[in-house]
Amino acid sequence: MTEYTDHHAPHGLRVRGTVVVVPGRGETRATYTRFGRRLAADAYRVRVVDAPDPRPDGLDDALDRFAAGLADAVADAAGDDGVVAPVVLVGADTGALAIAALLGRAALPPGLAPAAAVLAGPPAATAATNGTWDDELDARTACPTHRGTLTDDTGVRRGTLDTPVPPALAAGIGHTGPDLPVLLLVGDADPLADRAALRRTATTWPRARLSVVRGAHHDVLNDLQHRSVAAEVVTFLETLRNALVPVVAVESSAW
Repeated sequence: MTEYTDHHAPHGLRVRGTVVVVPGRGETRATYTRFGRRLAADAYRVRVVDAPDPRPDGLDDALDRFAAGLADAVADAAGDDGVVAPVVLVGADTGALAIAALLGRAALPPGLAPAAAVLAGPPAATAATNGTWDDELDARTACPTHRGTLTDDTGVRRGTLDTPVPPALAAGIGHTGPDLPVLLLVGDADPLADRAALRRTATTWPRARLSVVRGAHHDVLNDLQHRSVAAEVVTFLETLRNALVPVVAVESSAW
């Protein structure tokens, strides 16, 4: 079975970059089909990998395997002209924490040199839902389509949001951040996020930006606001391609 799920740019369009998406606890690659298709429609090469192993023991070894897997995923996404830059890592839940921990390391494996990262819904170490599947769905999303996607996917591991986040993994958000652009995304209705900690992160990391999505729950990439969130990610990607200078600037507005 393939290790990746790929979403390609429309035929005839020049690919604008490579995006590798890392799911979180309990999620499968299918969880990000809608998100991947939206980014691919804007001519980005999107590859979704499997969620990292969040076990509390052996974190360094787990991150080594995670880094090697990401490097392989990027290398295997190469076309006739090689890997299309910029390469951007997008992670959700513990996938976001794993990326943050990885980028906080002194060195990455050969072939893995991301230009930026998007960290969506990084959970606090003490977060848990402690309830039924309906309770978990309520924590994740209010979007009926996404709730159906999670419920109907036999690969989704229910109850995993109750799995404690290893403190060493959660600490990656609080450590000195990487010297590359990072977009932090969080819903203001996310019961698992520590927004105060994320605000501190956004102000202390060298090139971080925190975007808060009104009404969004933990699955901020897939909640009711998924169109606006995908647009925010694409805007970030386009700004990255333009040396972090916003392509559109509002000069005057009455609203």
